[in-house]
Amino acid sequence: MSAATTVLPYQPSTMSTDQLAAVSYLARYAGRTHALYSYQLREWFTWCQANRLDPLVGVHHGALAYLLGINALRASEAAAVRIEDYAETLRGYRVLHLVGKGNKPATMPVTVPVLRVLEACHGQRTTGPLVLRPVSGNPIDRRDVYRMVARIAKAAAIPRHISPHSLRHAAITNALDAGVPLRDAQILARHADPRTTEHYDRARGNLDRHGVHFLTAYVAGV
Repeated sequence: MSAATTVLPYQPSTMSTDQLAAVSYLARYAGRTHALYSYQLREWFTWCQANRLDPLVGVHHGALAYLLGINALRASEAAAVRIEDYAETLRGYRVLHLVGKGNKPATMPVTVPVLRVLEACHGQRTTGPLVLRPVSGNPIDRRDVYRMVARIAKAAAIPRHISPHSLRHAAITNALDAGVPLRDAQILARHADPRTTEHYDRARGNLDRHGVHFLTAYVAGV
């Protein structure tokens, strides 16, 4: 790993912008958490270097990918996320507040892996839009989301066209494949009609998951 991407002790006069950002981020943690995050940052810097990406640019792409691919946000919803929107803790969970399709408000938990990426993205900022344009640093819009997802797909050497909805679709489909009940997957997707969510289920004809198995076990008291 080159000196340009190594996480070093605080030496501002000789450190690059990405090193300063990494040290500032790590300063909030200690012990095992500090050691873990330091290791993960080194891995991230190494990956960015191998793929010719700026680590500071990459964190914005990463935050966007997690919002689309884990929290199943739509492109316009991801572009509108502000740092203040996930600052609240509710019943022990960090939560994200957003206004979705049809101006419907929604609240969803932010899991630890997602929160780590979002925190790395906002750095020392405490307010304002979360994901910024890589070059100008201005807030992104829906069109920027499409362009950034295309860059992610290109960096990952994915040969097919990938859109923001591809990541949202993958989140919902993967949730159903993982055994998440249709009702809970509908809440994740924020679909008004469960039949819309059902279209994402690739295993609708899977006899191993047929409800008769669960009903038989329930009646038998198993």
